Amino acid sequence: MPQTLKLAGRASLLARCFPEIWADPVLKAPVRVIKSHKTLDEMPGPSALSFFSDLFCKKGLSRLHELQIEGKAKYGPMWKASFGPILTVHVADPSLIEQVLRQEGKHPIRSAISSWKDYRECRGHAYGLLTAEGEEWQKTRSLLGKHMLKPKEVESYTGTLNDVVSDLIRRLEHQRSFHDQHVVKNVADEFYKFGLEGISSVLFESRIGCLEPKVPQETENFISSINTMFIMTLLTMAMPKVLHRIFPKPWQKFCESWDYMFEFAKGHIDKRMAEVSEKISRGEKVEGKYLTYYLAQEKLSMKSIYGNVTELLLAGVDTISSTLSWSLYELSRHPEVQTALHKEIAAVMKGSAIPTAADVAQMPLLKAVVKEALRLYPVIPGNARVISDRDIQVGDYLIPKKTLITLCHYATSRDAKYFSNPNSFQPERWLRKDDAHHPYASIPFGFGKRSCIGRRIAELEVYLALSRILMHFEVKPEQEGHIVRPMTRTLLVPEKEINLQFLSR
Repeated sequence: MPQTLKLAGRASLLARCFPEIWADPVLKAPVRVIKSHKTLDEMPGPSALSFFSDLFCKKGLSRLHELQIEGKAKYGPMWKASFGPILTVHVADPSLIEQVLRQEGKHPIRSAISSWKDYRECRGHAYGLLTAEGEEWQKTRSLLGKHMLKPKEVESYTGTLNDVVSDLIRRLEHQRSFHDQHVVKNVADEFYKFGLEGISSVLFESRIGCLEPKVPQETENFISSINTMFIMTLLTMAMPKVLHRIFPKPWQKFCESWDYMFEFAKGHIDKRMAEVSEKISRGEKVEGKYLTYYLAQEKLSMKSIYGNVTELLLAGVDTISSTLSWSLYELSRHPEVQTALHKEIAAVMKGSAIPTAADVAQMPLLKAVVKEALRLYPVIPGNARVISDRDIQVGDYLIPKKTLITLCHYATSRDAKYFSNPNSFQPERWLRKDDAHHPYASIPFGFGKRSCIGRRIAELEVYLALSRILMHFEVKPEQEGHIVRPMTRTLLVPEKEINLQFLSR
């Protein structure tokens, strides 16, 4: 018996040292053992030259979302690729994405390499919620979560947001008056302004004139800076830092864009904080509800407030603009869905003019329309994670710690395995109780601790705006059969203008 145990111990040692094949000391015959995992060396993927060609010779930077689908079709649900100096593992299956996210740890990391972080180091700015990591991120997340994640706190912004929606309706009336067919050109641009006005009202409790007939030049410059920054983000991340000296223009434009965004946010923060200080000095009670004031009350440094508010401004604008643009684009192409949604809104409102948070809670089709638009056009087509403290197993592969993992949300949300007719706009799929979907197949706001902290505010703003727009207008395409496809600009945006008719009801 002791001899048998000794042999078994040797066998165990041999099995660990030579897992693929070893000789059984008792049977004196080779025994094949299947390895428990594969390494990155065994993972398929394009060569560095091939991927470089896709990105820079075949307009790949603007169609990274399509490369997800192509990569999955060619290599399977996991593959690797080198993006400039960055080796990335792509994961394009909901079950595998779930495995990654459930192993992300206490302080999830989006990306270990980021030109956004490089800029902050270069200029000496504080990290905000989008760029911070570790304990710093956890502290900020907890502070903001008090006011951005609790349903009752979010509902209290309804009045503020409805005031902005009222201005949006007037803006759409004004813009359509320039066209005989009541067309509003480039609705994404209009909703960009709406998104910026909305998030500004939440952050500063003040208006910045985005929806006025004449938009202030500083606001136009801020919007332009956001656009340029996102275009330059992919380019600067793909370039090794040494190339910034040889080809300085992308990095310079990237930094100039961020400079203006920080300057814009700082100007509005300083103005609002000065107004509050003046009231306090006069012994007046400070009333109202805006996030910058709450951050100051939490004793965050002004440097940290500047960093966080700048990033919150940025995050709020694109989410609102993209979601509203694609929702109305699809509703204009599916009049039967638009008619059904209008009936739902009218039935809930019963003649009332302005919906509240309680009203939109009773509109399941409204929520399904937005959910379907986000499935087809996720604002962030691919998220990222870095597990910094340990290796993790995902599917058949062992992923070394500190490896950049790209979660291919665009590919999973358009996968026929999880969604019937995946490229079709079918909001009713979210209303059928028997039509279950994998919970990680479409997660446009992310998952877990690192999910979008502004999700509840963004959803409320979209619901309030979309319901009011459809109460006032029937929306039709400028031209029947006109197709607009998405493109990647870090985020997913329309490839060309979405022009829609807004006809009075």
